[in-house]
Amino acid sequence: MDVLRGIAVLMMITFHLLFDLNYLGMVSLNIQSGILWFFGRLTAFIFIFLVGVSLKLSYMRSILIGYKGLLILKYVKRGLRILSYAFIITIITWLVIGEGYIIFGVLHFIGVAIILSYPLLRHEKLNIPLAILFIVVGLFLLNQRFDISYLFWLGIIPPNFYTLDYFPILPWMGVVSLGIYAGGKLYKDYKRRFHIKDLSRYKIVKFLAFIGRHSLFIYFIHQLIIIAIIFMIRIF
Repeated sequence: MDVLRGIAVLMMITFHLLFDLNYLGMVSLNIQSGILWFFGRLTAFIFIFLVGVSLKLSYMRSILIGYKGLLILKYVKRGLRILSYAFIITIITWLVIGEGYIIFGVLHFIGVAIILSYPLLRHEKLNIPLAILFIVVGLFLLNQRFDISYLFWLGIIPPNFYTLDYFPILPWMGVVSLGIYAGGKLYKDYKRRFHIKDLSRYKIVKFLAFIGRHSLFIYFIHQLIIIAIIFMIRIF
């Protein structure tokens, strides 16, 4: 899990570097379609899929150890914590870039998805049909526009809507559902059901696992570092 998340972190940094270079006019790249668009979506898919897997593992572990508190509160608190970080990004992007600031990006989505996922964690078999439904409806809504401004977070997009990072509940909740289902099948009763060769002694594996475990912190700082490096290069 940590290694896969670490790979996704490196993919994210690569995509955002190319995005920033294009946004600042230093290179001319087609980010909205083609292979770079697919690379960005694949990166997001891996991250969000692993959110679902991690939530299912966390749920199974809580049941196994006999978690004493009201379990839903655990996920509400975690979701609200992620949302608080997401709102910091909203404020920073609003102050720095203005138009196109992030109002429901990947962290906003993950925060809400953690809260919404609780019933899906308990009813594992529902996740496949729900995943199909969420994804199909979300892809349909993607090309539609509605004169409703307050449901953008759901995937109902108003006219002239523009933000640099947008991950609505539909279709992305479907990816979380897929992760929840996969987590339940691959780690039934919190026990891994497949064999993995032990590669933990290799430095690259240790490095990927390390950045995977600190993905949230890296998410917060990596853009600042990229922008700082770009401006230093432009100055010198």
